[in-house]
Amino acid sequence: MDLLDLRNQLDGIDRQIVDLYEKRMEVCEQVAAYKIETGKRVFDKEREMAKLKAVSEMTHNEFNAKGVSELFEQIMSLSRKRQYQLLAENGKGGNLAFLEMEDYDPKKIRVVFQGAEGAYSQMAMMKYFGDDVNCFNVNTFRDAMLAIDEGSADFAVLPIENSSAGIVSEIYDLLVEFENFIVGEQIIAVEHCLLGTPGASKEDIKVVYSHPQSLMQTAHYLQDTGWQQISMKNNAFAAQKVAADADKSQAAIASAHAAKTYGLEILEQGVNDEKNNSTRFIIITNQKVYAKDANKISLCFEVSHESGALYHTLSHLIFNGLNMTKIESRPLPGRNWEYRFFLDFEGNLNDPAVKNALRGLREETKNMKILGNY
Repeated sequence: MDLLDLRNQLDGIDRQIVDLYEKRMEVCEQVAAYKIETGKRVFDKEREMAKLKAVSEMTHNEFNAKGVSELFEQIMSLSRKRQYQLLAENGKGGNLAFLEMEDYDPKKIRVVFQGAEGAYSQMAMMKYFGDDVNCFNVNTFRDAMLAIDEGSADFAVLPIENSSAGIVSEIYDLLVEFENFIVGEQIIAVEHCLLGTPGASKEDIKVVYSHPQSLMQTAHYLQDTGWQQISMKNNAFAAQKVAADADKSQAAIASAHAAKTYGLEILEQGVNDEKNNSTRFIIITNQKVYAKDANKISLCFEVSHESGALYHTLSHLIFNGLNMTKIESRPLPGRNWEYRFFLDFEGNLNDPAVKNALRGLREETKNMKILGNY
């Protein structure tokens, strides 16, 4: 037999597979109708595992058994996605409990930021809310989360990611712990400066203070100086300490804004190793709200600790044509080598495709939480 004959045979078999697939999907739509009427859940893991075992046993060698199992995993996944679509079309898509955010008067809100006066968080806050915003600062990220959780502030501004140093892992953990939600983001260009007391020079410096990430971001600049490096909770706290101690041997790595705030001199500007450096800040509130023109969704979830679990989860985005822009993981406390995943993708909670994807994710993952639409 020549190759053309073999390809013709394959084409004939493929036509049969397509016909059978469409017949199967017609039956699946009837299953969906039954589940709509009875309220039965779409995802039945025990039934699917039994089905995979049964079809694998119909094959004649180990390779085909694995291949058929993988094939039917995909077929059943597509069946579920179609059922989720039909549920949504019949008003059974589930209640997301998020409301469209009403306009607010900047003069009537209170905003909290972490760090001292002069912090990058303060700069992000002022850029997002305006220079005249009613605000106060706290020492830790947790304090900021508590402030909006308890209602002493309406919004909080917190750093979540730096373009060179990566994520602020504590923020991810706090987003899971607290019932607070992201409603906006603000990106601030980072230009670290070496700050000293008035009249000091670089030759006087013995100790430099800054946030651990800022020390990391200026590692090449600092490596040959011989200066002792001491971590602080915030760059602005470092600048505040240097100003308060008035010791020429001390310096801080912080912003020009911090230098102006505390009356320090800029001994050198732009000391960060990566010149195109920026930090992404998130705006958080304790209400489940989102802006009408929101176009990014953040969520987190856990998956079963088994082969293909994350792959099948992400397929809900692919099927619904949604663009994933970021994925991160954080270890699950008390469960070695198991992780919680954090996902960003483009979309609005009002979009049918988003609703369909979220329905599938909610059914097929553990502890899914929408962190915000912004």
